[in-house]
Amino acid sequence: MKRSLIAIAALTAVGVASAQSSVTLFGLLDEGVSGFRSESETPPGVTITKSQTALTSGNSLQSRFGFRGTEDLGGGLGASFWLEASLLANTGTGVAGGGGIAFNRRSTVGLTGAFGELRLGRDFTPSYLNDNIFDPFNNNGVGANLVAVANGIATSFGVPNSGFQANPTYVTAANSIGYLTPANLGGFYGQLMVALNGSTSIDPGSLTAPGAAAIAANQALAAAGNNARAGRYVGGRFGYTNGSLDLALGVAASTVASNYYLGSTTTLDIWNLGATYDFGVVKLYGEYSDNKQKTSLAVNAFNPFSNSKPGANGGLIGLTVPIGVGLVKFSYSAVDYNHVPANLYPSQPRADQFAIGYLYDLSKRTALYANLSYLSNKGGASLAVNGAPLYYAGTVPGGAGNAVPNKSMGYNVGMRHAF
Repeated sequence: MKRSLIAIAALTAVGVASAQSSVTLFGLLDEGVSGFRSESETPPGVTITKSQTALTSGNSLQSRFGFRGTEDLGGGLGASFWLEASLLANTGTGVAGGGGIAFNRRSTVGLTGAFGELRLGRDFTPSYLNDNIFDPFNNNGVGANLVAVANGIATSFGVPNSGFQANPTYVTAANSIGYLTPANLGGFYGQLMVALNGSTSIDPGSLTAPGAAAIAANQALAAAGNNARAGRYVGGRFGYTNGSLDLALGVAASTVASNYYLGSTTTLDIWNLGATYDFGVVKLYGEYSDNKQKTSLAVNAFNPFSNSKPGANGGLIGLTVPIGVGLVKFSYSAVDYNHVPANLYPSQPRADQFAIGYLYDLSKRTALYANLSYLSNKGGASLAVNGAPLYYAGTVPGGAGNAVPNKSMGYNVGMRHAF
């Protein structure tokens, strides 16, 4: 009898623990056929074409799988975790280095309460969310917001040889500390994030002495920490939603490169403002984004220049129209580069893109889709529709023998299923 009571008590304890905790497996698979065509022009009028037809993943929504869970700690507090990995559904592999599976979309542990939520780990940056949420295509497939394409959802910032650096914290940031406001603020919401790069730095100190040999030796000594500031991120997103309206401002500073020994730091400062308004018969989208790269140089014999500030600003207008169980999507987005080197770009580069798509829901979890996009480059801009190959040669638009991108086109036709 005593043993039976102990067993019942143990089972009861397990049941209580299960009621207070939950773990969910979730994911989405998106696969389709994609076709791309990009053209570049040389001064004599020769057209160079790169084209591709392939089975691709993530054309409507990014393929992924993950685990998330919560635990009730009592007193209004809760603990949570979230592990989410990107997938290339067409190959069955991840997109991490070497093709292995890694939780590179989100990997966080958090504490929730009346104060909001505190998150630690890898998470989506607040400044990126505006580029994603206020785009009818959510930065997926050939219709992805051109602002996001230029910022580097696929490659680096954009114009080759213009001095722009790849931004490793554009979409997500590792080693981050994040805070999200509670949901009961009368429609107002906010998010703050600080990401630490976790790198070490070396300062040679008194070993820094004049003379070519000493300089070379000290540079070698400091090489292990010469990029110690890269990877830092500080940003926030603040918005208001009420019924059909959603409006948000995002701001961020990403440290994309540095040389600790020489005292240089390159940051990408971003601010963007986006909004949607749902009229029922049509939902309108709009966003403006300003991106400025700044290289601050310490005052010493190695740095004859004070700073340089190439940048880009762009925007998007779009709409979605529900038709039965289907949804028509349209967007126009553009990017203008400014303050790029005049010797490389006699006129300021610009790119424009038109995109149209259709999504047909077979059920709440399964949908068919088709997307089509056309992009035009001017003044030496070198962007391609998201996922398309690009041909570029030389540094000066119009220079003899050089080929610079002219236009890019692409389509996606496929299916997605969530679980």
